[in-house]
Amino acid sequence: MILYHGSYVEVRNPKIIIGDATNDFGFAFYLTEHREQAERWAKIKVRRNGLGKPIVSVFDFDEDILELNFKEFPETNEEWLDVVSKCRTIKEYNHGFDIVKGKIADDKVGETITFYLEGVITKEQTIERLKYSDVNSQIAFCTEESLKHLKFKNSYEVK
Repeated sequence: MILYHGSYVEVRNPKIIIGDATNDFGFAFYLTEHREQAERWAKIKVRRNGLGKPIVSVFDFDEDILELNFKEFPETNEEWLDVVSKCRTIKEYNHGFDIVKGKIADDKVGETITFYLEGVITKEQTIERLKYSDVNSQIAFCTEESLKHLKFKNSYEVK
């Protein structure tokens, strides 16, 4: 499987960087199967950080690795919401997966999740709203062991 990572630098050796940010699936190295999505991420990261150029790093990943604990959320359901909510509110939360694949809580989806976390809407209302969102997907490599299974292929600058 070919995966893409958008950034303001080439990433040959992926790392999990522990910081202040609370991401959808916790601290991880995030990739996508969608080239255009990675290109958008790269442009956003350049704009946010004011650094570098928009670069997409391309990786090969053998998804038939049995020793890794892989979790896929094919839709934005209650289990997905529970994991994303905990990862976004509990800095040290560990869901226990090596790799997590699922939808992205982008700005529009993130607003709905914020309403849920603040008690404005119920879990059921949140799930119902998310059913109609056109949400991109991401793959989070959450452990050092999982990163060993990514093979850098090349990178390119986004025009």
